[in-house]
Amino acid sequence: MSRFPGFSSPFLLGFDEIERVLDRVSKAAADGYPPYNIERISGEDDRRDVLRITLAVAGFTRDQLDVTLEDSQLVIRGRQVEDDRPRQFLHRGIAARQFQRVFVLAEGIEVAGAELKDGLLAIDLARPEPERVVRRIDIAGGE
Repeated sequence: MSRFPGFSSPFLLGFDEIERVLDRVSKAAADGYPPYNIERISGEDDRRDVLRITLAVAGFTRDQLDVTLEDSQLVIRGRQVEDDRPRQFLHRGIAARQFQRVFVLAEGIEVAGAELKDGLLAIDLARPEPERVVRRIDIAGGE
C-alpha cells in the first residue's frame, strides 16, 4: 500500500482506516466504466439535500444489476451474459461486459432508493437531519 504524504506525520496517529479508504477510492477511480454523474438535488422537505448517483447502464436489465450496501460502501455490480445463439457479426462494438463500481459513503448517509429508467440507474442518498436532543444536567451540591 502506498502511503499518502499527509498521513506520514508523527502527529497523525490512528488514521490508518482513513488512509485505507483513500487508497481504495484512488484505485477505484481509475476504471471509467460505467460513466456516472453525482448531483445534489433538493429533498422532499427542501431542508435536507439528497445526492443522486446516476450510472449509464444501457443494455443492462434490472435482473443484471445489483446494488448493495456493504459496511460503509455502496457497491453497484452489473453482469451481462452472452446468449448462446449463433451469430455472425459484421461489426461488433457492443460487448457483454461486467462491472463493479464502489462509492465510499460517509457515516450517516442512507440509501433512499434506486430506479432504472431509459438505461440510467439512479440511486438517491440522503443524510437525515440529526434529532436535536436537549438534556437537563443535574448540578450536585458541594455541601
